[in-house]
Amino acid sequence: MTKDPLFILIAVVMIAVVVILMTGIGGFAKGGEFNKKYANKIMRYRIAAQFVAVVLILLFVWLKP
Repeated sequence: MTKDPLFILIAVVMIAVVVILMTGIGGFAKGGEFNKKYANKIMRYRIAAQFVAVVLILLFVWLKP
């Protein structure tokens, strides 16, 4: 299963979601100008990345018997 390209893509997207989430949480914790400027944009990116991850996971489940 780990050699399946779709599985690898799902893993990469899930890692991207975690990185985006940690960046957003770090921005909230730090506060200041970065948080004011990028907080909403980062959370939108997280939602989009989560959507892609869920769609890919569902596709993976659907394609595998």
